[in-house]
Amino acid sequence: MRPLLPLLLLLTSACSAGDSHTAADPVAAIDFSLPALDGSSVNLSDYRSQWVVVNYWATWCAPCRKEIPDLSSLHDERDDVTVLGLAYEDAEPQSFLDFLQDYPATYPILITDTYNPPEALGPPMALPTTFLVNPQGEIVERFLGPVTREKIEEAITTHL
Repeated sequence: MRPLLPLLLLLTSACSAGDSHTAADPVAAIDFSLPALDGSSVNLSDYRSQWVVVNYWATWCAPCRKEIPDLSSLHDERDDVTVLGLAYEDAEPQSFLDFLQDYPATYPILITDTYNPPEALGPPMALPTTFLVNPQGEIVERFLGPVTREKIEEAITTHL
């Protein structure tokens, strides 16, 4: 079990280190398709013409849990923004449904295969990791660590 310790320390420190973000040079439009908790399939391209906040998270990550109310309010209160939560841990869907009883999210939760995450995003470097995708489907920001609604809205304003 010892070889996992450096990785665990990296994830733990990144998970609690605060936010860090980088503006990304917009790249060609990205897309992916993932299963939702309700069994449907969700495509990123379904949300063209909207800003999309793609948030990698896990149930064991305290900063991830703290983001849920802020991301839910952003998703609920802005018609031009959709939040997609990418559950990034090896667990059964029922585990996520149980978790969401205590930490309700109003946005779609998608199941991510930790061994095969969406190629367009790659595996997260830390949890939480959040991507801001513009209405043309291009990643324009990446946030490592916790992010607030205000920081996301500032980034949207910057890229208008």
